Amino acid sequence: MTEFQIRPARRDDLPQASLLAAELVRLHHRYDALRFMMFEPIAPGYERFMASLLGRDDAVVLVAAEGADGSGAVIGYLIATLEDRDWSDLRDACGKIHDVYVAEPARGRGVASALCRQALVRLAAMGAPRVVLMTAWQNEGARGLFATLGFRPTMVEMTRESEPSP
Repeated sequence: MTEFQIRPARRDDLPQASLLAAELVRLHHRYDALRFMMFEPIAPGYERFMASLLGRDDAVVLVAAEGADGSGAVIGYLIATLEDRDWSDLRDACGKIHDVYVAEPARGRGVASALCRQALVRLAAMGAPRVVLMTAWQNEGARGLFATLGFRPTMVEMTRESEPSP
């Protein structure tokens, strides 16, 4: 089993990280094609989005990279931000983990846990009193992982398609 390192994403990590992000989008779309967006190519847009977060004081963009020095291939990524109070969500200011994804061959090595733990430390240091996240209902593995990290269920999103107007 090779080692990996969790570190802040650099611009040159984004092409690999955005390919993983595209897989995350495809996974969600497979879960519910009506709820989750899908268009191709998705990776270039995700790369631009990730680039817009680099260097921001309110964002955490991490990668898991192969090798003890983190110089190898990107095998996972995480995106989190500080969020303001949101009256419509009944949510006070917090940290929010938006994305966590690990390449299929790298799963089972603790990569996702390590990414999340590092994000939790960074968000706390940035002043987040708590951290929230959403996960696809069908993703039992992710729900289990988040529970082991101390997350508890607080909301359930429900979706209904609109009926055509007469």
